Amino acid sequence: MDFLRWWIPWEPSATAVVAFALAVWLYWRGARRSPATAPWHRQLSFWLGLFVIYFSLHTHLDYYAEHEFFVNRLQQFGLQHLGPFMVVLAFPGATLRSGLPLRWRIHWLRPSARSAPWRGLSGFLLNPWVASFVFVGVMLFWLWPSVLFYAMLDWRLYRLMNWSMVLAGLLYWWLILDSRPKPPARLSPGMRVLVEMLVMVPLILAGAYITFTTRDLYPIYSLCGRAFNGITPAADQYLGGLILWIPGAMMSVLAAAVAFGHWLSLDSRGRLPSRQARREAWRARVVARTQGPDALAGSTEKST
Repeated sequence: MDFLRWWIPWEPSATAVVAFALAVWLYWRGARRSPATAPWHRQLSFWLGLFVIYFSLHTHLDYYAEHEFFVNRLQQFGLQHLGPFMVVLAFPGATLRSGLPLRWRIHWLRPSARSAPWRGLSGFLLNPWVASFVFVGVMLFWLWPSVLFYAMLDWRLYRLMNWSMVLAGLLYWWLILDSRPKPPARLSPGMRVLVEMLVMVPLILAGAYITFTTRDLYPIYSLCGRAFNGITPAADQYLGGLILWIPGAMMSVLAAAVAFGHWLSLDSRGRLPSRQARREAWRARVVARTQGPDALAGSTEKST
């Protein structure tokens, strides 16, 4: 009975049930229809990542996350780091698209993907610096003591916090774990490693501050009542800071290692553009922006 109790949502959400049911249906259907896009190791990564997100978002873990700060940090680690990381590591885009009925892809998905509003929105959200800023900013925003105080009291803010963590994690890891060269990827392999190292710094600093500060930053947990009587507020805060600090930093190191591995793989297969090719591409963009496409055509004919 105790095991089954863990799977009963503390605060049931129809949105979460529909979202996870849709993801399960699309990926299962896509893996059956297009097995080449979903080998067993990718499927394992996707299902484990989806399990981590669901367990962190829609089970009885919510009760303990609302009554202990260190459990809240474990929950947020699963929602923003571990779960989205494993989902994105499966590269599920092609499989999820294959799961859609053909008529939906032709009459809905393709026209929407080519529309100006969608391209503008995706271009903004998947901008490397925007996605990185959102990834760090969302975490620090919900860690602010006064913000977390109200999030623990208002179920709407609490759900917004959790879903924003998931979405920020998916956007960010999609950029960092991309195995393609640039273009079509939005970051070059070397920049993926560099960005991950830069993002790791504020996470470490925030975790270290929470770990070593002697002031009770989150009295809301004492006001609402703690789930574990043997853990003092100071110990709870210390454990929460360590969880933010060490596992978060380890995920950054792991992501940088994966990005570096993609870099080496692309280089060994000769898929990285040469310096001369990058220079010519940059020159072509400058000419096209300043003088127009006709000047670019004339410049190309002259060079040949």
